[in-house]
Amino acid sequence: MNYNSFISTVYTRLSRLKYFILIMGILVATVCFIYCKFIPKVYTSKATVFPLNATNDNANAASALSSMLGLTETPKSFIQEASINIVDLALSRNTREAVALERIPQMENKTIAELMIDEYNKRKAIYKPSISVPSKNETLAAIGGDLLKDNFFAKINKNGILEINFSTTNESMVGPISYMFVEKISAFYKELKMRKAKLDYDFMSLKVDSLESVLKSFDNTAIGMSNTTMFVAPDKLQYQLPKENLGNEKSRVMRQRDLSTDNREEALWRLQKVTPIIAMLDKPDPPYETYKPSSLMYAVIGFMLSIILITLALVALPTYHYLKSEIKRVVLQ
Repeated sequence: MNYNSFISTVYTRLSRLKYFILIMGILVATVCFIYCKFIPKVYTSKATVFPLNATNDNANAASALSSMLGLTETPKSFIQEASINIVDLALSRNTREAVALERIPQMENKTIAELMIDEYNKRKAIYKPSISVPSKNETLAAIGGDLLKDNFFAKINKNGILEINFSTTNESMVGPISYMFVEKISAFYKELKMRKAKLDYDFMSLKVDSLESVLKSFDNTAIGMSNTTMFVAPDKLQYQLPKENLGNEKSRVMRQRDLSTDNREEALWRLQKVTPIIAMLDKPDPPYETYKPSSLMYAVIGFMLSIILITLALVALPTYHYLKSEIKRVVLQ
């Protein structure tokens, strides 16, 4: 089969079956259009949260964030908090599982994990197995947390504010679950901040006490040296052995003690001032952002793909014979 014969065969076959190709394209487009109509709409909530400091009501947002996060210099938002990564905290398995075990009173008092399992079983593909509700809380939390993982997203926006998004196909679940996420993240964040401030204060207190003990030991050593090394010279004057090294060491420890005392006072100030309140700028309330693929776009893509695939299938056999003859011709030469 030469090239001209191949082109003629392909053209003849496609011309003879053009109506078949067109009808199949329209049929596939119709199926895609109907299928898209049954795809559920996805509702997405958005909440932006940041910490307030109750001790400085008149400060602006930046100074409030700086005060809340415990340092008066660099931290001004969640993104600058080096000790607690708020995004990792929000996306952690511990947070998701804690949310999964919470119950929603307005939804038959079911746990969020049970609601997510019901929604999964309702929307799952035919080839995927159903998920049964386990009896143990640990297993229920693990399954619920895993289902929440793909629907929950958190990030720090360009202003350094925590942004939380939750998506699901059940509109009535979006708000309650979003609020529960904010509540759990807030509770965990407050707990970590308070715990860190308490640990800082305890550490500095122990350090100051330790340095005080060292200073007392220096004083006791100096007194002992005064009592044991004093002697009377022939001119009846009393002399002591020099204690410059002891004095220098004591001065060095005293400087450390003074610095640690200042740090302890600062840690105490932080402990007293850390009253984290997570405020929501944007609440996860309706109207939600919605997403649903375009039925017309599905139909157009289905029509084009079906035309291409059917055309390729129809020209596959002539192409095979043409390539076979060309390879044989090249080999024989």
